[in-house]
This record gives sequence, C-alpha cells and structure tokens, in this order.
Amino acid sequence: MIKKISALFPLWAIGFSIITYLQPQLVVDFKSWIIPLLILIMFCMGITLKIEDFKRVLKRPKLIALAVVLQFLLMPFIAFIVSKLFNLSTELMVGMVLVGAVSGGTASNVIAYLAKADVALSITMTVVSTLLSIIVTPYVTLLYVGQTVPVPAFSMLLSILKIVFVPVVVGLVLNHFFSKYIDKRHDIFAFLSIISIVFIIGVIIGINQSKISTIALPLMLAIIFHNLAGLLGGYYFSKIFGFDNRSCKTVAIEVGMQNSGLAVVLAMKYFTPLSALPGAIFSIWHNISGSILAGYWSKREKG
Repeated sequence: MIKKISALFPLWAIGFSIITYLQPQLVVDFKSWIIPLLILIMFCMGITLKIEDFKRVLKRPKLIALAVVLQFLLMPFIAFIVSKLFNLSTELMVGMVLVGAVSGGTASNVIAYLAKADVALSITMTVVSTLLSIIVTPYVTLLYVGQTVPVPAFSMLLSILKIVFVPVVVGLVLNHFFSKYIDKRHDIFAFLSIISIVFIIGVIIGINQSKISTIALPLMLAIIFHNLAGLLGGYYFSKIFGFDNRSCKTVAIEVGMQNSGLAVVLAMKYFTPLSALPGAIFSIWHNISGSILAGYWSKREKG
C-alpha cells in the first residue's frame, strides 16, 4: 500500500501545489518547517544506506567520477545558460543555478529501479555527490552568481554540513547497528521523504503564489530544458566513454535528477522565496520526466 502511494508522488505534488496555489494561506505560516523537513529527508536517506554503498566506489571509480563531474559541471552550466536564454530574473537565475549545483536526488534511485538501471550504482552515485555537495555546491553557486548577488559560500557550506551530512551519518550509523529492524521498514522512510518534499513544494508555491502567473511559462520551459539536458548529457557522455547501456541509463538518471529540496532550503535561507521556486517546480517535473523515461526504457528491455 505504501509503495503504491509513494509511486504516485508526482500526482500528490501536483495536487497539493494546486491547493496551495489556490489557498496559499494554508501553508505560508509553515515556512519554518522547510529546514527540519529536509533534515528528515536526508535522515531517511541515511538510514537506508549501508557501508557497502561506499565500497562500490572502489569497484567502479571511473563511472562514478564521470557522473560526479557531469553533476557539478554540466548541470550548473546548463542552468546558467537556460536562465540567460529564457531571460529569467536574477532571483530565478539564482534558483536555477542552485538546482544545478546540488547533488543527485534520492528519487533517482527509485527511477533507476523502474528503468531497469543499476540501482546499487545509483545509490552510490547519490551518496558520493551528496557528500561532495557540502563543499562543491556553495562554491559553484558563488562562481556563477557571485558577481550578481552576494553568495555567503562558507555559511552555505556549514548549513549543508548540518542539514545534509549530519542526518545522513546519523541514519547510516543507526542502520549499521539496527539493520535487522530497519531493513523491513524502508518503505516507511521513503513515504516520509515523499510527504516531506510534497509539503515543502506546497509551501514554496503558496509563498510565491502572487508571482507565479507572470513567470510560469519561461520558468517551466527553462526547467524542462535543464532537466532534459541533464538526462541526455548523462546518457550520451557515458556512451562516448564506452560504458554499457545499463550504466549509461544510471548516469543519465543520476545527472538529470537533482536534490531540489536542498536547492529550495538554500534559496530560502540565503536568497529569496522567489529563488526557491525553480527548486520546487523542478521537484515535480524531474519525477514526471524520470517516470516517463523509466517506462520507455523498461518497455524497450521487455521488447
């Protein structure tokens, strides 16, 4: 039952976003919940990890290195370019760059499973990029938007350390010692993550309700282009380097699906509520596009 509810994440996110757009007063007072909810999401990620997820780095270092390079070089670059191309405001450009500069999202692991990609590899890539994001995300953001707006890179680093690293490590340690109790409850942690991100998206939509109608089309086009560039870039760069099709699918999903919840939190904490909007919409879109792509790849394998 929980798995079926979790699989409908895009529908829950769209539905709740519509409600909060029409009735923003329902959620605007819950802005302070955003950081604790992201901490919960990262804890739920950590508690499903095992030491073996880190050992895989030593088995396939070149492929993981390629995914990480694409994650932190291609995605922020594309975000910056599409922001200019679609003439987005400075606030929205900051949000787009933040989406591009963060690590891979945990939803990529689910999409990898549905696409018949390498789930274990996807998890390892997410873990590696998540840990690297502590240092890389603030300084990549500084590189792209630091001349336009003040970017407190070191403060962002400390925030990511507290919001991402600490809950992931706590979850990992708990799973190491209590795995026999936790293994049976992975679906519950996935469900908690989904409820949390749906609520975060709804809060951001509600806060920005008055501005959405004027910026919706160019922002949506920029997000779609950004996400597709990540998916295609991840797949075809992996092909160029000679990796097998299953690995190429895994890299594509990992690069194209971002930890947009972290982008939302950083935007709210260090920039403006409007800068959080790209992350909120990306959260919905990348799950829709990822699900469509997973369905396509899954059917191709059956054929």
